[in-house]
Amino acid sequence: MGEALGNVRRTNMCGELNREHIGQTVTVMGWIQTSRDKGSIIFSDVRDRAGICQVVFREEVAPAALEKAKGLRREYCVAITGQVAARESVNPNLPTGEIEINATELKILSESETPPIQVMENLDAREDVRMKYRYLDLRRPDMQRILFLRSRAAHSVREYFNQNGFIEVETPTLARSTPEGARDYLVPSRNYPGTFYALPQSPQLFKQLLMVAGFDRYFQVVKCFRDEDLRANRQPEFTQIDIETSFLGEVEIQTLNEGLIQKVFQDVLNVEIPVPFERLPYREAMDRFGSDKPDLRFGMEIKNITDAVRDTDFVVFRQAIDNGGSVRALVLEDGADTGRKDLDRLGEFVKTYKAKGLATVALKADGIKASIGKFFDEAGLARIAEACGAKTGDLILIVADKDSVVFQSLGALRLELAKKHGLIPQDVFKFVWVTEFPLLEYSEEESRYVAAHHPFTSPMDEDIELMASDPGKVRAKAYDMVLNGEELGGGSIRIHRQDLQERMFQLLGFTQEEAWARFGYLLEAFKYGPPPHGGLAFGFDRLIMFLAGTDNIKDVIAFPKNQNAFCPLTEAPNVVDDKQLKELGIALAKSEPVREESQE
Repeated sequence: MGEALGNVRRTNMCGELNREHIGQTVTVMGWIQTSRDKGSIIFSDVRDRAGICQVVFREEVAPAALEKAKGLRREYCVAITGQVAARESVNPNLPTGEIEINATELKILSESETPPIQVMENLDAREDVRMKYRYLDLRRPDMQRILFLRSRAAHSVREYFNQNGFIEVETPTLARSTPEGARDYLVPSRNYPGTFYALPQSPQLFKQLLMVAGFDRYFQVVKCFRDEDLRANRQPEFTQIDIETSFLGEVEIQTLNEGLIQKVFQDVLNVEIPVPFERLPYREAMDRFGSDKPDLRFGMEIKNITDAVRDTDFVVFRQAIDNGGSVRALVLEDGADTGRKDLDRLGEFVKTYKAKGLATVALKADGIKASIGKFFDEAGLARIAEACGAKTGDLILIVADKDSVVFQSLGALRLELAKKHGLIPQDVFKFVWVTEFPLLEYSEEESRYVAAHHPFTSPMDEDIELMASDPGKVRAKAYDMVLNGEELGGGSIRIHRQDLQERMFQLLGFTQEEAWARFGYLLEAFKYGPPPHGGLAFGFDRLIMFLAGTDNIKDVIAFPKNQNAFCPLTEAPNVVDDKQLKELGIALAKSEPVREESQE
């Protein structure tokens, strides 16, 4: 049931009314937040995207409107006309708390059943219920603020690139599968039975083709797709700010994107971000923080104590050193009194990162207490403390293994200790560029080198000769922008020389035929004068998470998927009818579809 709007027209948004409107006749439209019936007077809060205002129905003002208002329920959609008046009891917690509307006319545009979730700030409801009724969840003011913030950020991005000579170009959504990296989402073709498009994981090859085409500076706010396991900051479909430029070097591209970040944070949060950002080579980031996306908001850097324990007979340290690994440590200031139960928990924590265990040295006021005390005399423990820069009252935590295990376990332990002991300052934005990544990673599973970034990433000029003699030591012209321990964006200078590209494919184990079969259209384009070029892609959703102050990516996307890549609202993915499958030439194996409801 509901009334037609007729000739009634909205004059103001609910949340914009203030003392300046007193005495004016206004019409607002929105939803009933609450309605309190006091007999001859009814107080109703009406909400739209701009905020909430109080409407008062009085018998002496409009008896017909009062009678109709007795039927108002939560989430009824209404149009209300009345005169703005000063409110007797001011509500300081409400932007419109100084005024109210004395209603003269009420139209109930549509009724509502009792909503399955409450439309309110800071709702405490199960996520699957919120997602099933997402259209109600999105009525909530905190969710609407995030999406308006996202819109402002997108506008700021486009404005910045327009001001800096970029052209926005849309690239295809239906493209060819290039099976490197995450799994593709595939789309069957009806016109070419047995063949498939792939949804793009990135517009990488197309934006390089745009550089060959001479557009010089390209950007796009683009939807991308990856079929991978999900977590709090991942979705199967996500949005990138995609950038590519010609004739610029790494520092120029980085400087350009620092300007973008400055503008977005200023426009959206009115926060000034200082530039230039700190730059850390990959190896230094790993040595100091055990991570290629270090959180620089706090200290507690990793200390290499290999030389201090090199002569030890302690088998765990000895084996790590003899096998080319290292012994490294963290210092928890004033942590010497940490109890045995907590130390055991931390030992189990590092084991989840493949460490064999955690050695501890507590520098107590009455002496040193160490889990490795029977393997080191007092002088040996003092050398460890000196190598760590630790003082009385501190706790030293040590891992010995191959470097990859040491970095991963201590890097994670550093963050765990910082969170537990409140060492991470809030409302701080700490940016850093991590540079000079390895060009290649060796895959034990495939027994070959694989591209750490992608096959078109350029090696550092001084490392090109190492491609033949020591590929694992070749550094890339690759760079990541990191914010508070999260990768915000990553990019590289691309290979544009044909001879160097062929050497790269050889290193990756591709024959010439395989390379052309996968990337032929790009290689063909590279015959025709490709310019030196490079770019970067930001995770736009992740950027919005920082701007909105949330750690859940689903909060910043209007209609997200859940952790199983399922949409409770539309129940996608779902089965299709046999006619559609027949048109595509697809036959399914006989199996019962797994329904999401059965997993809840």
